Amino acid sequence: MAKVLTPQSEDFPRWYQDVITKAQLAENGPAKGSQVIRPSGYALWERMVEEMDARIKETGTENASFPLLIPESYFKKEADHVEGFAPELWMVTHGGGKQLEEPLAIRPTSETIIGEYMSKWTKSYRDLPLLLNQWCNVMRYELRTRLFLRSSEFLWQEGHTVHATYEEAHEFTLRILHEVYADFMENVLALPVLRGIKTEAERFAGALNTFGCEAIMRDGKALQMGTSHELGQNFAKAFDIQFLGSDGKQHHGWTTSWGTSTRMVGGLIMGHGDDDGLRVPPQLAPVQAHVMVVKDSDEVSAAAKKVYDELKGDGLRVRLDTRGDVAFGRRAVDAELKGYPVRIEIGPRDLKNGEATLVRRVSGTKETVPLGMLAEAVATALDADQQALFDESLELRESITADAGSVDEAIEAAQTGLARIAWDDCGVEGEARAAESGVTVRVLQRADGTVPDSLDESGLIAYLSRSY
Repeated sequence: MAKVLTPQSEDFPRWYQDVITKAQLAENGPAKGSQVIRPSGYALWERMVEEMDARIKETGTENASFPLLIPESYFKKEADHVEGFAPELWMVTHGGGKQLEEPLAIRPTSETIIGEYMSKWTKSYRDLPLLLNQWCNVMRYELRTRLFLRSSEFLWQEGHTVHATYEEAHEFTLRILHEVYADFMENVLALPVLRGIKTEAERFAGALNTFGCEAIMRDGKALQMGTSHELGQNFAKAFDIQFLGSDGKQHHGWTTSWGTSTRMVGGLIMGHGDDDGLRVPPQLAPVQAHVMVVKDSDEVSAAAKKVYDELKGDGLRVRLDTRGDVAFGRRAVDAELKGYPVRIEIGPRDLKNGEATLVRRVSGTKETVPLGMLAEAVATALDADQQALFDESLELRESITADAGSVDEAIEAAQTGLARIAWDDCGVEGEARAAESGVTVRVLQRADGTVPDSLDESGLIAYLSRSY
Protein backbone atom coordinates (compact mmCIF):
# COMPACT_ATOMS: atom_id res chain seq x y z
CA MET A 1 0.00 0.00 0.00
CA ALA A 2 1.47 3.35 -1.01
CA LYS A 3 2.62 5.58 1.83
CA VAL A 4 0.71 8.84 2.15
CA LEU A 5 2.31 10.10 5.38
CA THR A 6 5.74 11.43 6.28
CA PRO A 7 7.48 8.61 8.22
CA GLN A 8 7.71 9.18 11.98
CA SER A 9 11.44 8.53 11.95
CA GLU A 10 11.95 11.23 9.33
CA ASP A 11 9.93 14.07 10.86
CA PHE A 12 7.59 13.32 13.76
CA PRO A 13 5.89 16.76 13.88
CA ARG A 14 5.28 16.61 10.13
CA TRP A 15 3.90 13.07 10.50
CA TYR A 16 1.53 14.32 13.22
CA GLN A 17 0.22 17.09 10.99
CA ASP A 18 -0.09 14.68 8.06
CA VAL A 19 -2.24 12.30 10.10
CA ILE A 20 -4.56 15.08 11.21
CA THR A 21 -4.95 16.26 7.61
CA LYS A 22 -5.16 12.92 5.79
CA ALA A 23 -7.45 11.31 8.38
CA GLN A 24 -9.64 14.43 8.25
CA LEU A 25 -9.49 15.05 12.00
CA ALA A 26 -9.15 18.84 12.21
CA GLU A 27 -8.11 22.04 10.46
CA ASN A 28 -6.87 25.44 11.55
CA GLY A 29 -9.64 27.95 12.16
CA PRO A 30 -9.74 31.50 10.79
CA ALA A 31 -8.69 33.17 14.07
CA LYS A 32 -5.10 32.72 15.26
CA GLY A 33 -4.73 29.50 17.23
CA SER A 34 -8.30 28.31 16.67
CA GLN A 35 -9.21 24.88 15.36
CA VAL A 36 -12.07 23.27 13.47
CA ILE A 37 -12.63 19.68 14.61
CA ARG A 38 -13.99 17.64 11.72
CA PRO A 39 -16.50 14.78 12.15
CA SER A 40 -13.80 12.06 12.29
CA GLY A 41 -11.95 13.93 15.03
CA TYR A 42 -15.10 14.89 16.89
CA ALA A 43 -16.27 11.26 16.90
CA LEU A 44 -13.12 10.40 18.88
CA TRP A 45 -13.85 13.20 21.35
CA GLU A 46 -17.50 12.09 21.67
CA ARG A 47 -16.37 8.61 22.67
CA MET A 48 -13.96 10.12 25.20
CA VAL A 49 -16.80 12.22 26.62
CA GLU A 50 -19.08 9.19 26.83
CA GLU A 51 -16.52 7.06 28.69
CA MET A 52 -15.30 9.86 30.96
CA ASP A 53 -18.77 11.14 31.78
CA ALA A 54 -19.86 7.71 32.99
CA ARG A 55 -16.85 7.48 35.30
CA ILE A 56 -17.36 11.01 36.61
CA LYS A 57 -20.99 10.29 37.46
CA GLU A 58 -19.95 7.11 39.28
CA THR A 59 -18.28 9.38 41.85
CA GLY A 60 -21.61 11.11 42.54
CA THR A 61 -20.68 14.21 40.54
CA GLU A 62 -23.45 15.97 38.57
CA ASN A 63 -23.14 17.98 35.37
CA ALA A 64 -24.01 21.68 35.23
CA SER A 65 -23.31 24.65 32.96
CA PHE A 66 -21.76 28.00 33.89
CA PRO A 67 -21.26 31.26 31.92
CA LEU A 68 -18.52 31.71 29.35
CA LEU A 69 -17.98 35.38 30.30
CA ILE A 70 -16.53 36.08 33.75
CA PRO A 71 -16.23 39.57 35.32
CA GLU A 72 -12.59 40.63 35.64
CA SER A 73 -13.13 41.37 39.34
CA TYR A 74 -13.78 37.66 40.01
CA PHE A 75 -10.22 36.83 38.98
CA LYS A 76 -8.78 39.48 41.25
CA LYS A 77 -10.28 37.79 44.31
CA GLU A 78 -7.64 35.05 44.23
CA ALA A 79 -4.23 36.65 43.72
CA ASP A 80 -2.21 33.57 42.74
CA HIS A 81 -4.90 32.47 40.32
CA VAL A 82 -5.11 35.77 38.46
CA GLU A 83 -1.31 36.02 38.32
CA GLY A 84 -1.08 32.52 36.86
CA PHE A 85 -3.71 33.10 34.18
CA ALA A 86 -3.21 36.79 33.37
CA PRO A 87 -0.96 36.15 30.32
CA GLU A 88 -3.52 33.71 28.86
CA LEU A 89 -6.72 35.74 29.29
CA TRP A 90 -8.87 36.86 26.40
CA MET A 91 -10.88 39.93 27.46
CA VAL A 92 -14.16 41.34 26.12
CA THR A 93 -14.20 45.11 26.45
CA HIS A 94 -17.14 46.08 24.21
CA GLY A 95 -20.69 44.83 23.77
CA GLY A 96 -23.55 46.19 21.70
CA GLY A 97 -21.23 48.80 20.26
CA LYS A 98 -20.44 50.27 23.69
CA GLN A 99 -17.50 49.93 26.06
CA LEU A 100 -18.35 47.74 29.04
CA GLU A 101 -18.18 49.18 32.54
CA GLU A 102 -16.18 46.12 33.57
CA PRO A 103 -14.16 43.94 31.17
CA LEU A 104 -15.24 40.32 30.92
CA ALA A 105 -12.77 37.44 30.69
CA ILE A 106 -13.57 34.55 28.39
CA ARG A 107 -13.11 31.64 30.76
CA PRO A 108 -9.66 30.04 30.76
CA THR A 109 -11.02 27.82 33.57
CA SER A 110 -13.94 28.30 35.93
CA GLU A 111 -12.77 28.25 39.55
CA THR A 112 -13.76 31.89 39.95
CA ILE A 113 -17.28 31.80 38.49
CA ILE A 114 -18.13 28.41 39.99
CA GLY A 115 -16.67 29.45 43.34
CA GLU A 116 -19.09 32.39 43.37
CA TYR A 117 -22.07 30.05 43.05
CA MET A 118 -20.70 27.41 45.36
CA SER A 119 -20.74 30.07 48.06
CA LYS A 120 -24.48 30.54 47.43
CA TRP A 121 -25.28 26.84 47.40
CA THR A 122 -23.19 25.81 50.41
CA LYS A 123 -24.93 26.81 53.64
CA SER A 124 -24.83 23.73 55.85
CA TYR A 125 -22.74 20.61 56.28
CA ARG A 126 -25.82 18.82 54.95
CA ASP A 127 -25.16 20.46 51.55
CA LEU A 128 -21.77 18.74 51.32
CA PRO A 129 -20.07 17.35 49.44
CA LEU A 130 -21.08 19.56 46.50
CA LEU A 131 -19.82 17.78 43.38
CA LEU A 132 -20.10 19.59 40.03
CA ASN A 133 -18.73 19.07 36.52
CA GLN A 134 -19.21 20.83 33.21
CA TRP A 135 -18.39 19.97 29.61
CA CYS A 136 -17.59 23.18 27.75
CA ASN A 137 -15.03 25.18 25.78
CA VAL A 138 -12.35 27.47 27.19
CA MET A 139 -10.02 30.04 25.66
CA ARG A 140 -6.39 30.77 26.48
CA TYR A 141 -4.09 33.07 24.58
CA GLU A 142 -1.29 30.93 23.11
CA LEU A 143 1.75 32.15 21.19
CA ARG A 144 2.65 28.74 19.72
CA THR A 145 -0.26 26.55 18.74
CA ARG A 146 -0.64 23.02 17.45
CA LEU A 147 -3.90 21.27 16.61
CA PHE A 148 -5.38 19.37 19.57
CA LEU A 149 -2.25 19.82 21.71
CA ARG A 150 -2.27 23.57 22.28
CA SER A 151 -4.89 25.85 20.78
CA SER A 152 -6.47 29.14 21.75
CA GLU A 153 -9.86 27.46 22.11
CA PHE A 154 -10.42 23.86 23.10
CA LEU A 155 -13.05 21.51 24.51
CA TRP A 156 -12.79 20.01 27.95
CA GLN A 157 -14.43 18.93 31.16
CA GLU A 158 -13.78 20.64 34.46
CA GLY A 159 -14.91 19.33 37.81
CA HIS A 160 -15.29 21.49 40.92
CA THR A 161 -16.17 20.25 44.41
CA VAL A 162 -16.59 21.45 47.99
CA HIS A 163 -15.98 19.22 51.01
CA ALA A 164 -16.35 19.58 54.76
CA THR A 165 -12.80 18.51 55.64
CA TYR A 166 -9.30 18.47 54.23
CA GLU A 167 -9.27 14.67 54.37
CA GLU A 168 -12.43 14.35 52.28
CA ALA A 169 -11.17 16.81 49.66
CA HIS A 170 -7.78 15.12 49.47
CA GLU A 171 -9.36 11.69 49.09
CA PHE A 172 -11.66 12.93 46.32
CA THR A 173 -8.79 14.60 44.45
CA LEU A 174 -6.96 11.28 44.32
CA ARG A 175 -10.13 9.35 43.53
CA ILE A 176 -10.56 11.43 40.38
CA LEU A 177 -6.90 10.86 39.47
CA HIS A 178 -7.12 7.07 39.83
CA GLU A 179 -10.74 5.99 39.28
CA VAL A 180 -11.67 8.46 36.56
CA TYR A 181 -8.57 9.67 34.71
CA ALA A 182 -6.04 6.85 34.98
CA ASP A 183 -8.73 4.18 34.62
CA PHE A 184 -10.03 5.77 31.43
CA MET A 185 -6.59 6.45 29.97
CA GLU A 186 -5.26 2.96 30.61
CA ASN A 187 -8.35 0.83 30.00
CA VAL A 188 -9.94 2.79 27.15
CA LEU A 189 -7.17 4.84 25.55
CA ALA A 190 -4.71 1.96 26.18
CA LEU A 191 -2.07 4.47 27.27
CA PRO A 192 -0.16 3.66 30.48
CA VAL A 193 0.20 6.82 32.55
CA LEU A 194 2.60 7.92 35.24
CA ARG A 195 0.54 9.14 38.18
CA GLY A 196 2.15 11.51 40.63
CA ILE A 197 2.30 14.90 42.27
CA LYS A 198 3.46 18.02 40.44
CA THR A 199 6.29 20.17 41.74
CA GLU A 200 5.63 23.69 42.98
CA ALA A 201 6.83 25.07 39.64
CA GLU A 202 4.30 22.92 37.75
CA ARG A 203 1.45 23.32 40.22
CA PHE A 204 -1.89 24.85 39.18
CA ALA A 205 -2.11 28.54 40.08
CA GLY A 206 -3.72 28.88 43.51
CA ALA A 207 -3.66 25.16 44.35
CA LEU A 208 -2.34 23.46 47.45
CA ASN A 209 -1.26 20.42 45.42
CA THR A 210 -1.63 19.27 41.82
CA PHE A 211 -1.67 15.61 40.81
CA GLY A 212 -1.27 14.54 37.20
CA CYS A 213 -1.30 11.72 34.65
CA GLU A 214 1.57 11.72 32.14
CA ALA A 215 1.78 9.57 29.01
CA ILE A 216 4.82 8.99 26.81
CA MET A 217 4.41 9.59 23.10
CA ARG A 218 6.10 7.54 20.39
CA ASP A 219 8.80 10.18 19.92
CA GLY A 220 9.81 9.88 23.60
CA LYS A 221 8.23 13.13 24.80
CA ALA A 222 5.71 13.33 27.64
CA LEU A 223 2.18 14.67 27.40
CA GLN A 224 0.15 15.83 30.38
CA MET A 225 -3.16 14.03 29.89
CA GLY A 226 -5.11 15.28 32.90
CA THR A 227 -4.70 16.97 36.28
CA SER A 228 -6.53 16.92 39.60
CA HIS A 229 -6.03 19.88 41.93
CA GLU A 230 -6.30 20.02 45.70
CA LEU A 231 -7.17 23.68 46.28
CA GLY A 232 -7.19 23.64 50.06
CA GLN A 233 -9.18 26.61 51.39
CA ASN A 234 -7.62 29.25 49.12
CA PHE A 235 -10.64 29.64 46.85
CA ALA A 236 -13.11 29.01 49.67
CA LYS A 237 -11.73 32.01 51.55
CA ALA A 238 -11.51 34.16 48.44
CA PHE A 239 -15.13 33.43 47.47
CA ASP A 240 -16.53 33.04 50.98
CA ILE A 241 -17.54 29.40 50.59
CA GLN A 242 -18.71 28.74 54.16
CA PHE A 243 -21.06 26.27 55.81
CA LEU A 244 -22.60 25.75 59.22
CA GLY A 245 -20.99 22.65 60.68
CA SER A 246 -22.57 20.00 62.87
CA ASP A 247 -20.79 21.72 65.74
CA GLY A 248 -22.90 24.85 65.19
CA LYS A 249 -19.90 26.90 63.94
CA GLN A 250 -19.11 28.44 60.56
CA HIS A 251 -16.35 26.76 58.53
CA HIS A 252 -14.71 27.41 55.18
CA GLY A 253 -15.03 24.55 52.72
CA TRP A 254 -12.19 22.56 51.17
CA THR A 255 -12.34 22.61 47.37
CA THR A 256 -10.95 20.68 44.42
CA SER A 257 -10.87 21.13 40.66
CA TRP A 258 -9.83 18.74 37.89
CA GLY A 259 -9.84 18.60 34.11
CA THR A 260 -9.02 16.88 30.84
CA SER A 261 -9.39 18.19 27.30
CA THR A 262 -9.25 17.54 23.56
CA ARG A 263 -5.49 17.37 24.13
CA MET A 264 -6.20 13.67 24.70
CA VAL A 265 -7.02 13.35 21.00
CA GLY A 266 -3.47 14.52 20.28
CA GLY A 267 -2.23 12.00 22.84
CA LEU A 268 -4.14 9.24 21.11
CA ILE A 269 -2.59 10.14 17.75
CA MET A 270 1.00 10.41 19.02
CA GLY A 271 0.74 7.58 21.53
CA HIS A 272 -0.46 4.88 19.12
CA GLY A 273 -0.20 6.13 15.53
CA ASP A 274 2.19 4.57 13.01
CA ASP A 275 3.36 5.36 9.49
CA ASP A 276 -0.02 4.27 8.10
CA GLY A 277 -2.01 6.66 10.30
CA LEU A 278 -4.13 6.28 13.42
CA ARG A 279 -4.39 3.12 15.46
CA VAL A 280 -7.48 3.55 17.62
CA PRO A 281 -7.93 1.25 20.65
CA PRO A 282 -11.06 -0.89 20.16
CA GLN A 283 -12.58 0.21 23.48
CA LEU A 284 -12.50 3.83 22.27
CA ALA A 285 -13.05 3.43 18.53
CA PRO A 286 -16.20 5.09 17.15
CA VAL A 287 -15.98 2.42 14.43
CA GLN A 288 -14.73 -0.90 15.78
CA ALA A 289 -15.48 -2.99 12.70
CA HIS A 290 -15.54 -1.66 9.14
CA VAL A 291 -17.44 -3.99 6.80
CA MET A 292 -16.32 -3.43 3.21
CA VAL A 293 -17.62 -4.70 -0.09
CA VAL A 294 -14.63 -5.39 -2.34
CA LYS A 295 -16.64 -5.47 -5.58
CA ASP A 296 -20.27 -4.56 -5.42
CA SER A 297 -23.11 -6.85 -6.46
CA ASP A 298 -26.55 -7.51 -5.02
CA GLU A 299 -25.37 -10.80 -3.47
CA VAL A 300 -22.19 -9.36 -1.96
CA SER A 301 -23.98 -6.29 -0.60
CA ALA A 302 -26.64 -8.49 0.98
CA ALA A 303 -23.98 -10.66 2.62
CA ALA A 304 -22.12 -7.59 3.90
CA LYS A 305 -25.35 -6.16 5.32
CA LYS A 306 -26.00 -9.46 7.12
CA VAL A 307 -22.52 -9.32 8.70
CA TYR A 308 -23.10 -5.69 9.65
CA ASP A 309 -26.42 -6.50 11.33
CA GLU A 310 -24.94 -9.45 13.22
CA LEU A 311 -22.00 -7.48 14.58
CA LYS A 312 -24.18 -4.51 15.47
CA GLY A 313 -26.55 -6.90 17.22
CA ASP A 314 -23.61 -8.06 19.32
CA GLY A 315 -23.21 -4.47 20.57
CA LEU A 316 -20.27 -3.47 18.38
CA ARG A 317 -19.89 -0.10 16.70
CA VAL A 318 -19.93 -1.02 12.99
CA ARG A 319 -19.77 0.83 9.68
CA LEU A 320 -20.93 -0.62 6.36
CA ASP A 321 -19.15 0.45 3.16
CA THR A 322 -20.82 -0.62 -0.08
CA ARG A 323 -19.48 2.21 -2.26
CA GLY A 324 -18.87 0.43 -5.51
CA ASP A 325 -18.11 3.73 -7.27
CA VAL A 326 -15.01 4.35 -5.12
CA ALA A 327 -11.88 2.27 -5.74
CA PHE A 328 -11.40 -0.41 -3.09
CA GLY A 329 -7.73 0.54 -2.59
CA ARG A 330 -8.66 4.12 -1.80
CA ARG A 331 -11.27 3.01 0.71
CA ALA A 332 -8.81 0.62 2.36
CA VAL A 333 -6.19 3.37 2.72
CA ASP A 334 -8.82 5.66 4.26
CA ALA A 335 -9.75 2.96 6.79
CA GLU A 336 -6.07 2.50 7.66
CA LEU A 337 -5.58 6.25 8.12
CA LYS A 338 -8.58 6.54 10.43
CA GLY A 339 -7.44 3.57 12.47
CA TYR A 340 -10.50 1.33 12.38
CA PRO A 341 -9.46 -1.66 14.54
CA VAL A 342 -10.70 -4.34 12.12
CA ARG A 343 -11.79 -4.41 8.50
CA ILE A 344 -13.99 -7.16 7.13
CA GLU A 345 -13.59 -7.44 3.38
CA ILE A 346 -16.18 -9.37 1.35
CA GLY A 347 -16.00 -9.90 -2.41
CA PRO A 348 -17.58 -12.28 -4.92
CA ARG A 349 -14.83 -14.88 -4.43
CA ASP A 350 -15.14 -14.67 -0.63
CA LEU A 351 -18.90 -15.08 -0.83
CA LYS A 352 -18.58 -18.10 -3.13
CA ASN A 353 -16.31 -19.73 -0.53
CA GLY A 354 -18.56 -18.71 2.39
CA GLU A 355 -15.86 -16.60 4.02
CA ALA A 356 -14.49 -13.09 4.50
CA THR A 357 -11.08 -11.50 5.00
CA LEU A 358 -10.41 -10.09 8.48
CA VAL A 359 -7.77 -7.34 8.53
CA ARG A 360 -6.45 -6.16 11.91
CA ARG A 361 -5.14 -2.60 12.09
CA VAL A 362 -2.83 -3.04 15.08
CA SER A 363 -0.96 -6.13 13.93
CA GLY A 364 -1.49 -5.58 10.19
CA THR A 365 -2.42 -9.25 9.76
CA LYS A 366 -4.98 -10.66 7.36
CA GLU A 367 -6.81 -13.95 7.75
CA THR A 368 -9.63 -15.74 6.00
CA VAL A 369 -12.55 -16.50 8.33
CA PRO A 370 -15.74 -18.51 7.62
CA LEU A 371 -18.77 -16.22 7.71
CA GLY A 372 -20.32 -18.30 10.47
CA MET A 373 -17.28 -17.73 12.73
CA LEU A 374 -16.79 -14.05 11.93
CA ALA A 375 -18.46 -12.59 15.03
CA GLU A 376 -16.30 -14.65 17.36
CA ALA A 377 -13.13 -13.85 15.40
CA VAL A 378 -13.86 -10.10 15.49
CA ALA A 379 -14.52 -10.12 19.25
CA THR A 380 -11.27 -12.02 19.87
CA ALA A 381 -9.28 -9.63 17.68
CA LEU A 382 -10.69 -6.52 19.38
CA ASP A 383 -9.85 -7.81 22.87
CA ALA A 384 -6.35 -8.87 21.85
CA ASP A 385 -5.54 -5.62 20.05
CA GLN A 386 -6.75 -3.43 22.92
CA GLN A 387 -4.22 -5.18 25.16
CA ALA A 388 -1.56 -5.18 22.45
CA LEU A 389 -1.64 -1.38 22.17
CA PHE A 390 -1.31 -0.96 25.93
CA ASP A 391 1.55 -3.47 26.13
CA GLU A 392 3.37 -1.84 23.22
CA SER A 393 3.07 1.62 24.79
CA LEU A 394 4.24 0.35 28.18
CA GLU A 395 7.19 -1.47 26.62
CA LEU A 396 8.21 1.74 24.83
CA ARG A 397 8.05 3.76 28.06
CA GLU A 398 10.11 1.22 29.97
CA SER A 399 12.69 0.97 27.18
CA ILE A 400 13.36 4.73 27.16
CA THR A 401 13.38 5.23 30.95
CA ALA A 402 16.87 5.69 32.39
CA ASP A 403 18.02 6.05 35.99
CA ALA A 404 20.19 9.11 36.59
CA GLY A 405 22.61 9.82 39.42
CA SER A 406 22.91 13.53 38.76
CA VAL A 407 20.95 16.40 37.23
CA ASP A 408 23.31 16.46 34.23
CA GLU A 409 22.69 12.76 33.58
CA ALA A 410 18.94 13.33 33.92
CA ILE A 411 18.99 16.21 31.45
CA GLU A 412 20.93 14.13 28.93
CA ALA A 413 18.63 11.10 29.29
CA ALA A 414 15.53 13.29 29.04
CA GLN A 415 16.51 14.53 25.59
CA THR A 416 15.35 11.25 24.08
CA GLY A 417 13.23 9.65 26.80
CA LEU A 418 12.32 9.62 30.46
CA ALA A 419 14.85 10.22 33.25
CA ARG A 420 14.33 8.93 36.77
CA ILE A 421 16.23 10.56 39.63
CA ALA A 422 15.89 10.94 43.39
CA TRP A 423 14.17 14.27 44.09
CA ASP A 424 16.76 14.92 46.80
CA ASP A 425 19.44 14.77 44.07
CA CYS A 426 17.50 17.12 41.81
CA GLY A 427 15.50 19.56 43.89
CA VAL A 428 14.23 22.98 42.92
CA GLU A 429 17.65 24.17 41.73
CA GLY A 430 18.11 21.12 39.51
CA GLU A 431 14.58 21.53 38.16
CA ALA A 432 15.35 25.13 37.18
CA ARG A 433 18.61 24.07 35.49
CA ALA A 434 16.80 21.32 33.57
CA ALA A 435 14.17 23.81 32.40
CA GLU A 436 16.92 25.83 30.71
CA SER A 437 17.49 22.77 28.50
CA GLY A 438 13.79 22.33 27.73
CA VAL A 439 13.36 19.54 30.27
CA THR A 440 10.71 19.56 33.00
CA VAL A 441 9.86 17.46 36.02
CA ARG A 442 6.67 15.71 34.96
CA VAL A 443 5.66 14.09 38.27
CA LEU A 444 7.06 12.91 41.59
CA GLN A 445 6.29 9.45 42.95
CA ARG A 446 7.16 7.44 46.00
CA ALA A 447 9.92 4.86 45.55
CA ASP A 448 7.28 2.12 45.22
CA GLY A 449 5.59 3.96 42.35
CA THR A 450 2.58 5.18 44.33
CA VAL A 451 1.34 8.76 44.51
CA PRO A 452 2.56 10.84 47.48
CA ASP A 453 0.11 12.89 49.52
CA SER A 454 2.29 16.01 49.42
CA LEU A 455 5.68 17.37 48.42
CA ASP A 456 6.75 17.17 52.07
CA GLU A 457 7.27 13.41 51.92
CA SER A 458 10.87 12.22 51.89
CA GLY A 459 12.47 9.80 49.43
CA LEU A 460 10.45 10.91 46.39
CA ILE A 461 11.46 10.01 42.83
CA ALA A 462 11.31 12.60 40.02
CA TYR A 463 10.56 11.82 36.38
CA LEU A 464 12.02 14.31 33.89
CA SER A 465 11.33 14.59 30.19
CA ARG A 466 10.87 16.90 27.28
CA SER A 467 7.16 17.49 26.82
CA TYR A 468 4.38 18.89 24.69
